[in-house]
Amino acid sequence: MSFMELVSKICSIIPEVKRPEVEVPLKKRIMWSSVALLIFFIMGNITLIGLAEETKTTLVQFQEILASRVGTLLTAGIGPIVLSSIMLQLLIGAKIIEIDLADPRGRATFQSLQKLGAILFCFFEGFAYPLSGWLKGDPLLLGLQIAFGSIILFYLDDLVGKYGIGSGIGLFIAGGVTSRFFWQVFRPAGIGAQEGGLLPGFIASWFAGQPQYLALLPLLVAIAIFLVVTYAHAMHVNIPITMGRRGLGGRFPVKLLYVSVIPVILSAALFANFVIITSVVRDVPLIGDFMRYLTWATGTPIRENLLPSENPGRWAKFDTSVYNLFERVLVQVGNYGIGAIFEESLALNIIQGILYMIFLIIFCIIFGKFWVLMGGQSPEDIAHQLESSGMYIPGFRRDRRIIEKILNRYIPTITIIGSVFVALLAGIGNMALGALASGTGILLTVGIVYNLYEQLARMQLKEVHPLLKRLLR
Repeated sequence: MSFMELVSKICSIIPEVKRPEVEVPLKKRIMWSSVALLIFFIMGNITLIGLAEETKTTLVQFQEILASRVGTLLTAGIGPIVLSSIMLQLLIGAKIIEIDLADPRGRATFQSLQKLGAILFCFFEGFAYPLSGWLKGDPLLLGLQIAFGSIILFYLDDLVGKYGIGSGIGLFIAGGVTSRFFWQVFRPAGIGAQEGGLLPGFIASWFAGQPQYLALLPLLVAIAIFLVVTYAHAMHVNIPITMGRRGLGGRFPVKLLYVSVIPVILSAALFANFVIITSVVRDVPLIGDFMRYLTWATGTPIRENLLPSENPGRWAKFDTSVYNLFERVLVQVGNYGIGAIFEESLALNIIQGILYMIFLIIFCIIFGKFWVLMGGQSPEDIAHQLESSGMYIPGFRRDRRIIEKILNRYIPTITIIGSVFVALLAGIGNMALGALASGTGILLTVGIVYNLYEQLARMQLKEVHPLLKRLLR
């Protein structure tokens, strides 16, 4: 029995959400998505049994992206699900696992491996949190609860994908980021913290005669990201297409954000897992140091239980984060002049920001290309869909190879440009938004909500015009 056959046999035993036998009405899709989101919020407020002390804050900056809340059933969030996909993509890209993603059977095998990997990573990350010191308590009890919470999210994601709207992962991220954003902006003073949110705090400083205009920078950046992403979603290249013998004209749009925000989700989740892996191997010679440098270069400060047991002091200068970097630079330059950027602490922080942007762009390009292949958005897949729908490009022979050749002029280039674009928006936002929210979180939320709007419009259109189902599938 081959390895793939063994995996398929194991995956057939794992329970799964049954695919609907008939088309699910739009109202029921909205209902199932709402139920999944409600369960997600409830799980985020259930504290782990046996948690002696919620420790370490390094992973807090990743909570929005991982749809997690440390210390609750959502401690690992969607991290194991995303990590499983990332590892498989890297193994396939390195030709360690031979799977033809252009073949439907190859995609089915990939999905089976991803399902098995997600379950295994749920237990790996579940026990990694207490064993590495992120949480204090009985490792067995805490690990099982964290793994159980991520497995529930895995099935909720599957439920939303088959009976709801869009992706469950996207829905959870958007829900978590939106709730945090509004809480940080409008939180009244004395509720959950001594100080109020951004706007109440600014209004208080205004009436005190010392308005803190710099405090509004994160809000202005968040609004700018929202406007830029919304505008970018409308940018596209139109490829003329014709349908039927009479040549009914139309256009096939190739958007600037062809890759959506998926590459940023995968890259951010990978960076978060660098932190977890570093905490596990922190005392392993060479590997521990390598992972610390990699973790620091991808934006995370080296502190708490990322430090080695021996001689931790030499890592003191790496106690910097890319989050809120712009404000720190502005404050230091304003107080001490332009020479402040050459001081070791701030200079290292700036170097960290540059390395972070480089790594983010590289990984976004890699994951963007994989997503185009796996999401059925490659030129070959689109050409097959257009041909099976009776469409062709006017002025050319009715041949799928012709359509594929023309699509190849646009899709690979736009995939790279779109991946770089979302990487720049996410990275710059992270360095400018500070405690309000992460740039990645704002970018993801806008992109996810926009895609949900488009899917809602498409589903509504299919219900009104059933003949369009074949084209809009």
